[in-house]
Amino acid sequence: MTVGLFIPCYIDQFYPKAGMATLQLLEKVGCTVVYPRDQTCCGQPLANSGMEQEARPIYTHFVETFSQFEYIVCPSGSCVYHINQHYDVLEDSEEVKSVRDRTFELADFLVNVVGVKELNASFPARVGIHNSCHGLRGLRLGHGSERVGADFSYYRYLLSMVDGVELVPLDRVDECCGFGGTFSVNQPELSTKMGQDRIADHLRHGTEVITSGDMSCLMHMEGLIRREEIPLRVMHVAEILNS
Repeated sequence: MTVGLFIPCYIDQFYPKAGMATLQLLEKVGCTVVYPRDQTCCGQPLANSGMEQEARPIYTHFVETFSQFEYIVCPSGSCVYHINQHYDVLEDSEEVKSVRDRTFELADFLVNVVGVKELNASFPARVGIHNSCHGLRGLRLGHGSERVGADFSYYRYLLSMVDGVELVPLDRVDECCGFGGTFSVNQPELSTKMGQDRIADHLRHGTEVITSGDMSCLMHMEGLIRREEIPLRVMHVAEILNS
């Protein structure tokens, strides 16, 4: 299958290793991956700041750039959720509907489209999973604690295939890290306290590496980790699955 790879702005600018790991991982499971050089932002930052009308040309550009691909894959739950749910403000055309339906978060794509059963990967470390709000409650990549039903996690399922990974149990497995995009700018004190609480939970349980499918959450926590000189690392889940 041919995949159009969409890399979010912050990964492109600050965490290119996560983007490269995503590409290599998709190729490893048998996909033909194309990175359209004309791609830009998905428009989420503008929309979240109340400027959705200004974001519409960005939405249109995304649809035009990726409409040719069988699947569109992105290593970010928040960007995928925005495309899936909020591109409804565009004209109700088959092209727009198709792009929204064919855009997948990385773990969702690996589990439900590719059907990955094994990975030739090794990462000997104690790993704590951070479930982003958009990924967990928007895309249903895992089981939220407020919901009745069977417990599941796409990240846990995929990481269980990596030799040497010891998944760390947490007290609050689905608590927000406090990033929330522009929320962290508008409410810095509250955002910081929420991030400190998440990091403390990992520290209590001996986490060595915090991983997530949303690099934006990890970026927020990494800022606190570096500032407070905490002995923790953050890595996008693609980097571990591709190790």
